[in-house]
Parts: sequence; C-alpha cells; structure tokens
Amino acid sequence: MLRYILNRILLIIPTLIVVIFLIFFILNIVPGDPARIILGQDASAEAVAELNHELGMDRPMLERFFRYLLDAVRLDFGESYRSREPVFDEILAKFPTTLMLSLLAIVGMSVIGIPLGIISAVKQYSVLDYSLTVSSLILASMPGFFLALMLILIFSLKLGLLPSMGADTARHYVLPVLALSLTNAAYLARLTRTSMLETMRQDYIRTARAKGAGKRRVITHHALKPALIPIITVLGMNFAWLLGGALITEMIFGLPGIGNIIIRAVQMKDVPVIMATAIFLAVLYKLIMLAVDIIQAVVDPRLQLRLR
Repeated sequence: MLRYILNRILLIIPTLIVVIFLIFFILNIVPGDPARIILGQDASAEAVAELNHELGMDRPMLERFFRYLLDAVRLDFGESYRSREPVFDEILAKFPTTLMLSLLAIVGMSVIGIPLGIISAVKQYSVLDYSLTVSSLILASMPGFFLALMLILIFSLKLGLLPSMGADTARHYVLPVLALSLTNAAYLARLTRTSMLETMRQDYIRTARAKGAGKRRVITHHALKPALIPIITVLGMNFAWLLGGALITEMIFGLPGIGNIIIRAVQMKDVPVIMATAIFLAVLYKLIMLAVDIIQAVVDPRLQLRLR
C-alpha cells in the first residue's frame, strides 16, 4: 500500500507540468494585453511597452514557461497584476469559503442521495421507486443556475426566510448548499440505486438470505459495503469538482470564494493568479483522488490483495 501511495504521489509531478504548460500556452494565445488591461485604454504605447517588459511579457513563451516552472519549484508564484500582492495570499484568504461550501454540499448530497438510492433499490418497481426516479431525473436535468435562481425567488424574495447574498452567517450557506446538493444528490441517488441492485443480485447475497439473514442485515452488512465503492469514487470526484467548479453558484449568491478570484483574473488576464489557482486546484484534485483510492482499498478487500 505504501509503495502504491508513493507512486501515485510521484505521478502528480508530470501531471502538474502538463497542466502548467497547457494553461500557459492557452493564456499566451488568448487575445489581450495584460499591461493594456492594467493601465487602461488611455495609457501611452511607451508605458504599455515598459510595463510589458517589467512583467516579462516581451520574452518568448518557452523562456517564460521555464522561468515560471523554476519559480514554482521554489514555491514562488509571482504577484498579482491587479493587486501587486503575492497570489497565494489572496487564494488562501478566499479558499475557506469555497472549502466550507464544498464540504456542506458533499454532506448534503450524501445525506439526501444515498438513502434515497437505497430505498429506491429496496422498493424496486414500487410507486415510491417510480416517484423517486422521476424526481431524480427532473433535478438531474435541471441547470444548476436555474435551481439557484428558483431557490432565491422562493425562499428569499417570496418567503423572506433566508438571505440570498453574502457569507456572513450560517444562514447564508443554506441556499447555495441546497442548489449544489439537490442536483448532485439526484445523480447520486440513481447511481446508488444501480449499484445496490447490481450487488443484491450477487450469489453471496442469496447465500446470506438462505442462511436466514434478515432483510435489514442483508442490506446493511452484505450489500451496502460493496455498493459504496463506485459511490465513494463519485463523491471524491464531485468534491474535487466543487472546489474548482462552483464558481457560478458563488457568483449567484455573492460568496467570496475561489470562483470570484478566477472570474476577475480571467477578465484582467492576470496570468500569475490564473496559473496559481490552476496549480492549487490541480494539486487538490490529485490529492483527493489519492484519498479516494485509499478509501476504496480499505472498503474493498480485493483491492488490498491487488496492491500487495
């Protein structure tokens, strides 16, 4: 197991190099002059050229890429073009909001999706199963921004129960967490149902029933644990996606998270911020998926034998 973990950690390095190069290349070909954006349209050509030279934008792309790579190895990711502050200071200041939103959304989708999927599988082809299936399909096909706007319209504007903007109190997180949880919980419920039905058709489940095991024990002790293996993978991937992909929800609800940093950096073509954010999220994604693989090995004894 330790050798497997070390190999996975070493694989993060080439992944990060590829991520850095791709984003660096894309930013190099995207129209827009950082110096012009910083100084404004009324700035003189001499001032723009001088600032571009100061930022190193007049050097060849490959030279800038390798310079950035060497600085990144030393954990120097540069300063923001906009604020002239170290980029990771801003990222680390905003990350707790995104982390809190993502954790609450994962808990919410798990609490809603997994039990409903189990119930749907146990009550297969019943009225409850059909009702849950239809509801899941409706929520899964609904765009996240539309659901967020509907939640604001109902619970904030019409009923006045919850705030629609900001992150000052726990109440401010209720609507964004619901917006992220409900759509993902619908997909998770469908996956849990499918995984449970596949597991409950296995021979060892029939053997457990033949030995007199009760229905609840068959579900909780024999069927649920193997069925959780694909669910753990999906939860890990969703958590990694939420850390970097909840920017629309953050924008709608006015949450000061990573999403706001990314949007402003793209608008300003703030290369250091974009690069640092991409590297930060790429490392988080790889570490989360490594944790998912370790949890899967703990849950599934077959993986433990394979890794020995």
